[in-house]
Amino acid sequence: MLKATAIHKAYGQLQILKGVDIEVKKSEIVTIVGASGAGKSTLLNILGTLDTPDSGQLFINGVELNKLNNKKLSDFRNRQIGFIFQFHHLLAEFDALENVCIPAFIAGTSKAQAENRAKELLDMLGLSARINHKPNELSGGEQQRVAVARALINKPALIFADEPSGNLDSNNARELHELFIKLRKEFEQTFIIVTHNEELANISDRKVFMKDGLIEQLA
Repeated sequence: MLKATAIHKAYGQLQILKGVDIEVKKSEIVTIVGASGAGKSTLLNILGTLDTPDSGQLFINGVELNKLNNKKLSDFRNRQIGFIFQFHHLLAEFDALENVCIPAFIAGTSKAQAENRAKELLDMLGLSARINHKPNELSGGEQQRVAVARALINKPALIFADEPSGNLDSNNARELHELFIKLRKEFEQTFIIVTHNEELANISDRKVFMKDGLIEQLA
């Protein structure tokens, strides 16, 4: 599903990634762990095409992303990749249904199709009674589930999550972790997750340990 080789990234004189190699199989849940400053989020942003490496190659679903122009890369990201962040990045002026639909509208999906798909996802996530509520009317756990639905709306092959349970209490965090397992089982989606949460790391198929800009070991 994903293969990255010799990924380097520096900001000025500061070397963040020093030649990272990683492969992830289809339907695998991989967590990236390590101390703050190890390069985890930088690597995730590059793997998710939100940032570009200084050098190295990245393949997702057999497509060499280094060779795509900006428009094609943006289209690929919209259709093939979903993102879940620690801070939900929901748009305050839109309700839950509208927030979930946004990536589908960008992909050119009709309003009726997008809303039907969004309602299915929100129902599956236990939010059918909250679809017309705006983010400030939702709990932290509910906001994160809306963000999960938004990540799933275009049926992406690969989902990236950066500290997805970082702002949740232990009960909501556990529910979110169980949800990832359920989604992988139902939709065969692949997850790459940066986390400091040991429970989430331990339920993944594989842990990748990063230190000083390199992958130190696999578990």
